[in-house]
Amino acid sequence: MLSNIEKITNLRTLARYKMRSYEIKTVKKSLVESYLSDGWEISNNNVKSVKLKRQKKHDISFSDRVWTLLYKMGFVYLSGEGGSNLINKKNDESEETNLDIVGIDDDISIAVKCISSEKRSFRFTLQDEVSTLKNIRGHFANVVRNDFINSHKRQVATIVFTSNNLSEADRAYANDAKIVVFDEQDLIYYENLTSHLGAAAKYQFCADMFPGKSIPGLSIRVPAVKTKMGGSNCYTFSIPPEYLLKIAYISHRSKGKASDINAYQRMISKSRLSKIKSYINDNGIFPTNIVVNLDQKLAKIRFEKIRQEVDTDSGLLGWLDIEPAYKSAWIIDGQHRLFAYSGLEKASSARLSVLAFEGLPASAQAQLFVDINAKQKSVKQSLLQELYAELHWDSSDPQIRVRAIISKVVQELGENPDSPLYNRVQSADSSKDSLRCITLGSIYSALDKTGFHILRTKNGSPVEYGPLWAGNNEATLKRTIYILTKWLSSIRDRSQEWWDKGSAEGGGLAMNDGITTCLNVLKSVFHHLESSGHKLLRLDNDILYGHLQNYAESLGDYLGSLNDVERKRFRDLRGVQGQTTRTKRCQHAIHLRIPEFNPSGLDEFIKLEKAQTNQKAKQIVDWIETKMQEVILTELKQHYGFNESEWWLQGVPKQVRTKASERFELDDGKRGGKENYFDLMDYKKIILDNWELFEPVFAYNKTGNKDKRTSWLSFVNEKRNIVSHVSAAITLSIQELSQLEEYQHWLSSKLGIDSYENFNSEEEIKV
Repeated sequence: MLSNIEKITNLRTLARYKMRSYEIKTVKKSLVESYLSDGWEISNNNVKSVKLKRQKKHDISFSDRVWTLLYKMGFVYLSGEGGSNLINKKNDESEETNLDIVGIDDDISIAVKCISSEKRSFRFTLQDEVSTLKNIRGHFANVVRNDFINSHKRQVATIVFTSNNLSEADRAYANDAKIVVFDEQDLIYYENLTSHLGAAAKYQFCADMFPGKSIPGLSIRVPAVKTKMGGSNCYTFSIPPEYLLKIAYISHRSKGKASDINAYQRMISKSRLSKIKSYINDNGIFPTNIVVNLDQKLAKIRFEKIRQEVDTDSGLLGWLDIEPAYKSAWIIDGQHRLFAYSGLEKASSARLSVLAFEGLPASAQAQLFVDINAKQKSVKQSLLQELYAELHWDSSDPQIRVRAIISKVVQELGENPDSPLYNRVQSADSSKDSLRCITLGSIYSALDKTGFHILRTKNGSPVEYGPLWAGNNEATLKRTIYILTKWLSSIRDRSQEWWDKGSAEGGGLAMNDGITTCLNVLKSVFHHLESSGHKLLRLDNDILYGHLQNYAESLGDYLGSLNDVERKRFRDLRGVQGQTTRTKRCQHAIHLRIPEFNPSGLDEFIKLEKAQTNQKAKQIVDWIETKMQEVILTELKQHYGFNESEWWLQGVPKQVRTKASERFELDDGKRGGKENYFDLMDYKKIILDNWELFEPVFAYNKTGNKDKRTSWLSFVNEKRNIVSHVSAAITLSIQELSQLEEYQHWLSSKLGIDSYENFNSEEEIKV
């Protein structure tokens, strides 16, 4: 027997509790302190008691979400609080198995175990839970059949819902035991679908649990017209929406399963459904067809023609017999019209006109979807990019098939919670924000280059495959996702704070140009390893990444070490030239740690970079010196007086006056007044001698004595001596240049002037 099973109509109070993300408890005031130490918070103070509240623990919250999902799907019977015990009496003894959730409906019955942890990195094995569900399935089916009598046999499923990462071994073990496994991504998808469709989402749920299983009592015989379109058989007939709802299936792109190549439909619009429902209730009719594809492997289709009294070139009249299964009718067009009938009385009495194709491949379905929608409603270019995988997955052209794989790779990277690009890739249905700021097209373009999946071509056809190729579409998809996830994760983990900013202020790494740079560097690493004699194509995924790991970590360490000024320089590099510069700088950083890594053109770039570094550093030093002269002379004259006998004698230390006067005499005053013979260190001495006057402007940092807070001038002077003497053949490092840029930026903000921005424009200096 099954304990604690209730009709759904008796569970409204429990449903309200489970739909909340928090727990509520009322206790005596004398017990409050002990509860507060256990994470509870005071929600309301009563006269003699206190109402407490706290967030549900992760495992409880996860299980309640699954229960709520089945409740909203309209299962007739559900287990109550604490789950249900399946009791198996053997001789005089009883065995009890606790099931987290039990759901029973007219057509199906399911037993559910929920396994979750707050950290997705938590590793575990499903074998115990799978073995338990496997062992009780037969007894569970018998108990349901005997205790919940039905007019026809129910389909039975034993399910694991988990929020954890699953290994391939776990999934294979569950699959062999015929246990259905849903992860948190599946749960989120069904929660969203249920919020749109209500109880009709159960049909999609059933289709995932019982693909290909026949549906009792749904065999039908309808009059139909058979014809051909595009070389495929198709049938035109009308049926009640209620019938089509049970056998229909839509694989939405928002579900985010890389293995589900048929995911060409967009998530249903709730507002659009509501408008169509109103239209139906006002006795509106639909004169156009719902377009579906009947899967020949899942549905038995027979057509019996009748005697024709007219020319049959336009079609055959006859009877169409359909013995359907779950997931056997794929909706190509008309999902809103169909699902608007969900929950309406007219679902059983109305009629929908259907155009049903027989056995269209997924690519043909996707192409038909595009063709239909392009005529009725403009299809976004970004949507067409996403659909490239569906349109060309089974292409006979290897290069086109590789591009279809790349399209799917990018979508999976944006939709997989374990990916460093999770929720960062813009889809056709999502809006741009500071995190979701990476376009599919940018990553696609970076990967669609020789060196990743294809190394060499001849007459447009591949003659040598690259390191990410794995022999077939599915294996190549998994290998590419695995390597890119590992590569980008290593970079993200070492530059987390910068990565997390996306395109917000101070960001610039986890954006189109930043990710493209990381992929360009990966390509150069592949080339380096291949040139060193490694046959990367022959390596399994783990060993391949083992060769890449040191390079990824070196790149991540370099990017993570950049200061704010260096990050801005990185972000400001745009276009093809900017991409090249970014990539070369990253390659140089890896080269410093791994000297044998020396991509073609890197040496020439480093030489050019050094020359430009000194040029830019000299301009910064000159700018600082000019601005200091302007500010210091102005302040001295305003404070002591404009006559030389005032500001010169009172504001300038004697040793500085003496040295400047000597230079003036030796040069015969060619520069003008004596104040034009100060150098940087003279300005420092003037500042120190007039500290109260100049501290607000020239004191760097907020702590330390005045010598320490003006030590930045010594740094600037040291670099000035280097860049002013070309014959010394010394080049400033990128870090030294960045420090000068930081001082310049700080000083310009102190002075409240625009020179910093104007000075750094690409029109002034090309980097």
